[in-house]
Amino acid sequence: MTIGFNESVAIIAVTGAVTIAVRALPFILFGRHKEMPKSIDYLGKILPPAIIATLVVYCLKGIDFTSTGAFVPELVSAALVAILHVWKRNILLSMAGGTVLYMFLVQVVFA
Repeated sequence: MTIGFNESVAIIAVTGAVTIAVRALPFILFGRHKEMPKSIDYLGKILPPAIIATLVVYCLKGIDFTSTGAFVPELVSAALVAILHVWKRNILLSMAGGTVLYMFLVQVVFA
């Protein structure tokens, strides 16, 4: 089944409208208030670490401890991501460093 031109335009238009609506929603809800409600401040502080913790669990849930080559690359790379992030506070550097190390370990060291 192929998607025609009209369907493609409709998909792009709906996606664009939803993106704009989601980004405009905080301004619509809170207007010109200088202070955010306490509940929103709380969510802004608690959600990023909760999301990161969920991603870590998701990424490491399938580790196989039956052989060294199965779990060492994941754990060492995850440790490098944490170290780089604590040291430099740069998400791109942390993700890139962990990915490069993981690929090196999987393809060269534990191949």
